Amino acid sequence: MISAERLQQIAPWSRPLGEAELERVRAGLSERLVPAGATICRQGEQFEPWAGVISGLVKLRTLSRDGKEVTLSGVHGGGWFGEGSVIKHEPRRYDLIALRETRLALLDRPTFLWLFEHSAAFNRFLIGQLNERLGQFMALLENDRKLEPTARVARDIASMFNPVLYPEVGRHLKLTQEELGLLVGLSRPTTNQALKALEGRGLLRVEHGGITVLDLGGLRRCGE
Repeated sequence: MISAERLQQIAPWSRPLGEAELERVRAGLSERLVPAGATICRQGEQFEPWAGVISGLVKLRTLSRDGKEVTLSGVHGGGWFGEGSVIKHEPRRYDLIALRETRLALLDRPTFLWLFEHSAAFNRFLIGQLNERLGQFMALLENDRKLEPTARVARDIASMFNPVLYPEVGRHLKLTQEELGLLVGLSRPTTNQALKALEGRGLLRVEHGGITVLDLGGLRRCGE
């Protein structure tokens, strides 16, 4: 069973839960280390647990029959995903790919459903989570259709600092330019040019293996 201290570290949503609820979560939670480049789950497969990223980076993507890839989202440390599929008990509609070595927290479906049925605190969290994710996907769809590459990169970076989906992310993100390009759907040279432009505007600072945001509001407004 996972320790109470470890649970607090990897699942901030658990902090408002009652003692009995916490004991259920501790018994139903496990961790898994996934190597870089590994497929966690393929589109159409059943993936039972609710998953959180402790460290690393996971890409959610779909592939058409002719091999065209569409990136739906990227989830980094502190983010939890897939609650809709767990509730509906349906096969995943996307591939889950670990872009780098990733440690996952996995809450088994029976425990998730027990919380869903019995915990008001957990349901408040889920409503906020689903609402934010819907807004994020709508914004990403709009960005992809309307914005030029630099603004797309800015908005995508800003989405990774969502305070509801990533409550403890801070202002620094471990993310390479290649990984960002894979998430945004742009080539590495185009992504590099966009980052240089955003850095020149004083919105962020590109560092070795990561990005530090200097003006989150400016990134969110980029392209207006």
